Order: sequence, then C-alpha cells, then structure tokens
Amino acid sequence: MAALPKRITKEIERLIKDPVPGIIAEPHEDNLRYFDVVIAGPTQSPFQGGEFKLELFLPEGYPMEPPKVRFLTKIYHPNIDKLGRICLDILKDKWSPALQVRTVLLSIQALLSAPNPDDPLDNNVAQHWKDNEKDAIATATAWTQQYALPASK
Repeated sequence: MAALPKRITKEIERLIKDPVPGIIAEPHEDNLRYFDVVIAGPTQSPFQGGEFKLELFLPEGYPMEPPKVRFLTKIYHPNIDKLGRICLDILKDKWSPALQVRTVLLSIQALLSAPNPDDPLDNNVAQHWKDNEKDAIATATAWTQQYALPASK
C-alpha cells in the first residue's frame, strides 16, 4: 500500500490521542484508510444506550472528496436507509477539504440526536416520523434495544 498522506496520519493520531466523546474510531492495521467506528447513541434520543457500528473509508481522493461512511448496525432513522447509507450534506455536496474525520463523526452523532424527516433517505421511516412522531420514536427505541445494545454483540 502506498504511504499515507501526512494529513491522514495526523488525523489518525489526533483521533487516538484526543478521542471524540461517545465515539471510537480505530483504523485497520492492514489498511489505515479503513476505520471501524462505534458511536454511542446520544442521551435524550431514541438511540440512547445503543452502540452503533459503522464503517468509514477514506478514498484515494480524500481530503478533496468526502469519506465513505455507512451504518453496519440496523437503525430506524429517516436519514439512514436499510443499507446503512447516510443522508448528510457534508458527505455529499457540502463536503469541504477543511473538514476532518472527527467532524464527520460528530455530525453523524448530531444527526442521531436530531433526525430530519424533511430530508429523508428512507421515505417510509420519514413519513412515519411526520405522521406519528411518538410512534416512530418508540420504533427507533425498540430497534435500538433489539439491534444496538452492547450486550447484543
């Protein structure tokens, strides 16, 4: 594998030395562009108490192009589809090379705290959220209990 750009090396060092609260991001030993990520479900959200596994990959074009990120843990969220893809502007058209892996992870954590059914990736979940938010939150909480509890590993 080609040597990593200095920028990626610095980001990895910072993630290890100064981890983001509630987020673990560890690069694979055999491919430092590929990270195993665990995001703790934010308090005061239907995802509280859950540990959500994600994969994050830094493409060759990084930082000029955004990282590829997806959820591996099932989650009931209007901005995350059944394949784990995430609808987040900074992963698409609002990406900037000034952003870093930690910024992306913090943004995903914030998305868990504030689902946005008006910009959905899963239209059925978004419609459920709009039609009956209380019931959608109950479903999201049940999915967290079923799929994301630390004991369910």
